[in-house]
Amino acid sequence: MTGHSIAPLSPQEDSLIPLLYTARGLRGFGDGFAIIILPAYMTALGFDAIAVGIIATASLLGTALLTLIVGWIAPRFDLRALMMAGAALTALTGLAFPHVEHFLLIALVAFIGTINPSGGDLGVLVPLEHSVLARSAAAERRTQVFARYSLIGALAAAAGSLAASLPDFLVSAGTTQLAAFRLMFYAYAALGIICAALYRKVPHARAEGEAAHAPLGPSRGTVYKLAALFSIDAFAGGFVPQSLLLLWLFQRFDLSLSAAGVFFFWASTLSAFSYPVAAWLAKRIGLVNTMVFTHIPSSVFLILAAFAPNLYLALGLLLLRSALSQMDVPTRTSYVMAVVTPAERPAAAGVTAVPRSLASAISPAIAGALLTTSFAGLPLVVCGALKIAYDLALLFSFRHIKPPEET
Repeated sequence: MTGHSIAPLSPQEDSLIPLLYTARGLRGFGDGFAIIILPAYMTALGFDAIAVGIIATASLLGTALLTLIVGWIAPRFDLRALMMAGAALTALTGLAFPHVEHFLLIALVAFIGTINPSGGDLGVLVPLEHSVLARSAAAERRTQVFARYSLIGALAAAAGSLAASLPDFLVSAGTTQLAAFRLMFYAYAALGIICAALYRKVPHARAEGEAAHAPLGPSRGTVYKLAALFSIDAFAGGFVPQSLLLLWLFQRFDLSLSAAGVFFFWASTLSAFSYPVAAWLAKRIGLVNTMVFTHIPSSVFLILAAFAPNLYLALGLLLLRSALSQMDVPTRTSYVMAVVTPAERPAAAGVTAVPRSLASAISPAIAGALLTTSFAGLPLVVCGALKIAYDLALLFSFRHIKPPEET
């Protein structure tokens, strides 16, 4: 596809795929309980919805900036070292949160740290793992590899959601609520340490030649156009990150922490099993069609949930949304990796991820304010409407640009 050369990872690159699957599972488990614990922790400290929204904005903005930096330096630095540094940052995040209670300090840790209030596939380690996976998988297996990667992450996040109910059991055993939350953050730090140990087994690898000086070359225009569209989707998603969706359920229906853990378990499980379905569907109707025609119905379900008169109907609609809303994750990743040259993949992963993070960082603060209005479901409606607009724009712009396996 290009004259750029990439240093081989090792003669046994396939062995890296299970290792990265394991690391993704550990990180997903940590994210699964952290995104529930964080807003609950802030509520226990006495902060309101607006404050939670600002913290979500700080977290996503920090994630975006760090992902941008990593995406651009990845072609010139050892991928293993960058991955280990990201895992170390995860550990430091878990160690820092239990020791901060002032709002500005919480915002600082959220900005620098790795807890992602929206869940999903954002974070500094994502473009690095995507790059290694793309280089380790044959073209015909790429979408399946990314689907399994997303499946493992979602199932692990589902298990983590159940673990978020542990503070309730600790409180019933005599521990204070704040102490229970702090123990969960320490568990998050431990997962980061384990991931660092796994990344040590990744062979040294870096891009060579032209790619080291020009991370984006012939595919620059395509990547920038995709990044612009993805930013619309992410801006929309920022109105309903899981932390604020959880807060809406707390306030609107008085949902308990344990019930929230059970709900997010099933939501993550449905999302998980949608990934292999997405890979199967993409083989038949194409990557772009799969992204669009599964995403639009999920947005409709989200809008309907905003008007649900009772908890059960709201949760049912949100579960239907979860069964469809993440099917674009492995297909989107596979599409980006397919339409750029191999040497451009680390930068492309970062450049397409960063606008998503930046755009999603703007809306949580707005959504936090909207949650205090007379119609608290307004963020859900705004999110759904904007996502439908993004899907139509993506279909119109990229329906004729096919990856190699579809041509």
